[in-house]
Amino acid sequence: MAAAMILLTACKKQAAAPTAAAPEVTVTTVVQQDTPVDFQFTAQTQSSREVEIRARVDGFLEKRMYVEGALVKVGQTMFQMDRKPFEAALQTAKGQLAQQQARYQVAKANLARVEPLAAQNALSKKDLDDAIGNEKQSAAAVIAAKGEVDTAQLNLGYTTIKSPLAGLSSFARQQDGSYVTATANGLLTYVYQLDPMWVNFSISENEMLKYRDQIAAGQLKFPEHNDFVVQLILADGSVFSESGRIDFANPAFSTETGTFLVRAVFDNPKGTLRPGQFVKARVSGAIRPNSILVPQRSVLQGSKSHFVWVVDDQAKAHQRVVEVGDWHGDDWFVSEGLKAGERIVVDGALRVAAGAQLKIVKGASPAKDAAPPGPPDTESAAPASASFTPAKESVAQGTGSGSTQ
Repeated sequence: MAAAMILLTACKKQAAAPTAAAPEVTVTTVVQQDTPVDFQFTAQTQSSREVEIRARVDGFLEKRMYVEGALVKVGQTMFQMDRKPFEAALQTAKGQLAQQQARYQVAKANLARVEPLAAQNALSKKDLDDAIGNEKQSAAAVIAAKGEVDTAQLNLGYTTIKSPLAGLSSFARQQDGSYVTATANGLLTYVYQLDPMWVNFSISENEMLKYRDQIAAGQLKFPEHNDFVVQLILADGSVFSESGRIDFANPAFSTETGTFLVRAVFDNPKGTLRPGQFVKARVSGAIRPNSILVPQRSVLQGSKSHFVWVVDDQAKAHQRVVEVGDWHGDDWFVSEGLKAGERIVVDGALRVAAGAQLKIVKGASPAKDAAPPGPPDTESAAPASASFTPAKESVAQGTGSGSTQ
C-alpha cells in the first residue's frame, strides 16, 4: 500500500506542467518633440575661380617661370615668350608713327600758307580744298600710326604671361621651346583659386517631391530664409574646420541625369581643400516638428508591415502596426501608430507574445536620450534653396536613399 501511494504521488508531480516565466524586457516611453535632423550626401569640391592661362600672341615659349603645382600670387610671372620679334615690331611701328607725324607737320604748314592766299583770291578754291584735305589725311594717319604702336606694345607685353589671381597652379601644357599660337595650342596651364571653395552636390526629382510633400504635411520644417549650416567630412573621417552655407541652386534640371545642381561655399584660408576632392557634406538646420523617435531594435518586421510591442498598465504586451520613416542615428522616425506617453518594448521583443505578461527589468532611456546620431549606412538627401519648393522651402539630396542622419 505504501509503495502504491509513493508511485501515485510521483506520477502526479510528473504530469503537472511547469508554469512559463514572464519574459524579461526593457521598455521606453514614447516622447513627441521637435527633432533636429541632418542630411548627409556625397559631394565634390570645385575651385570658385578656375582660370586658363593662355598665350595671347603667336611665338616661341622661351621659359616656364613657376614651379608646377605650387601656389602663385597675383601678377606672378608664369611663362616668358621670345620678346625679340615683338620688340622689332614695336620699333617699326614707332618709326612709322614718326614718319606720319612729319608728314602731318608739312601738311599743317602748307595749309597755313594757303589759307591767307586763298582769302586774297591769290589761289583758287581747289588749292585751298586740297591743302585742307592733305592736313586732315595726315592727322588721321598719325592716329592710325599711334594705334599700331599701342598694338605692338600690347603684343610685347603679352610675351610675359602672368597669373591674374592667387591660387594653386597646374602642370605646364607646353614645354620650353614650343611654338604656341593663340588659337590652336595656346593653353599653357590652369590656376585654381582656393579661397573660397565650392562644394557641389545634386538632388533628384523624386527626392525633391518627397520632401516637398513632407513640408506641406508639416512633417519637415526648414530654417528661416533657408539658413542651413553645412559641414564637410573629409576622406579620413575628420571634420573640416570651417562651416559653409548653400549659396546657389540651379533652377533647371539636367536633362542627362534628372537632377539639378546645388552648391555650398566654404572659406578655405589655409588651402586645406583642393579642387576635385570627394567629401561628405552634412547639412544642418532642418527639424521634424512633433516627431516620434523610437530605437531601431524596438521595431520588428512582420509579413506585411512593421510593428512594435506596446505595454499596457498591467504590463501586458499588445502588437501595434506602425509606419516608419527615415533613420536618425540609432533611432527610427515613426509617422503613424504611436502616441506620446505610451510604453513600448525595446530589448527582448523577440520573446514577447500577444497578451503575454511581461517582466520589466529596467526602463530604457527615452528616444530623445538615445545615442547621438551617427552616419547612416547609406547616403541621404540634403536641403537646397527656397526657389524650388512650396512656401519658399526646398531640399537637395545626395544618392537618393532618403535616410537621414
